[in-house]
Order: sequence, then structure tokens, then C-alpha cells
Amino acid sequence: MKIQGIYPLFTVHSLSMSREFFVRHFKLDVLFEAGWVVMFGLSGSANPVLGLMSADHPSAPPGPETFKGQGMIVTIQVEDAARAYADLSAEGARMHHRLQDEPWGQRRFMTVDPSGILIDVVEQIEPAPGFWERYLE
Repeated sequence: MKIQGIYPLFTVHSLSMSREFFVRHFKLDVLFEAGWVVMFGLSGSANPVLGLMSADHPSAPPGPETFKGQGMIVTIQVEDAARAYADLSAEGARMHHRLQDEPWGQRRFMTVDPSGILIDVVEQIEPAPGFWERYLE
């Protein structure tokens, strides 16, 4: 088997609102769209990074049930998390976790899309001195 790509596909209850959320706040490109599915990518790449699908999609296999916001986080790594936090807050995005620096070396916050998908926005920073040494033994 030769894998050509991997991406998460969420079955959501608010496809159009979630689509708008990811385009507006994260500037994701829409690579493909039908009435029941949207595939997103990063600028300049033809590879999908995220897919959203409505619960009434035409293939109608058993499941997947509509995502309820539990047990899954989408992480988006950015150059400047403080700037992203300020921008998304000013644009009215709902915040789930405030901006903070973590001892393991991330500046991060969490927002949530209209369908309940948690998005962890992270910037890699220097970890607290000695934080990782205990895991390297």
C-alpha cells in the first residue's frame, strides 16, 4: 500500500457555518466542495488537510454519527499564537482556552468552531528549563 494522503473528515451538524469559520479565521483554501462535503487545504498545496461532511451525505453508510465535540482536537501550528489569538478574538471567534505559555514549549489557545470542533492553535517556543530532561532518562 502506498499512502497518498491522510486527513480527518468530521461529520458536522453545521456544514456551512463550519466552512465559513475555517475559511474566515484560518484562511484555509477550499479544494473541493459539494452540497454535503468540503475539503480544505493549505495555500499552494493540492493536498487536503481537513474535511467536513454533513450528516445527510449521499453515501449514507452506517455511521459516522455527527461529531459531538468529544475526544478530538485539531491542532493548527502558527508562527505567532498571540497575534492569532488577538485576531480571532477581534473577529468574534468563541474561545475555549485562553492564550498561555506551556512549560513543554508551546504558546497556545483553543477555539471552537460552530459544529463543536476544538481547534488548538499552537506556536512552538522554548520549553521551561529542565522540563524535558525527566522524559529523556
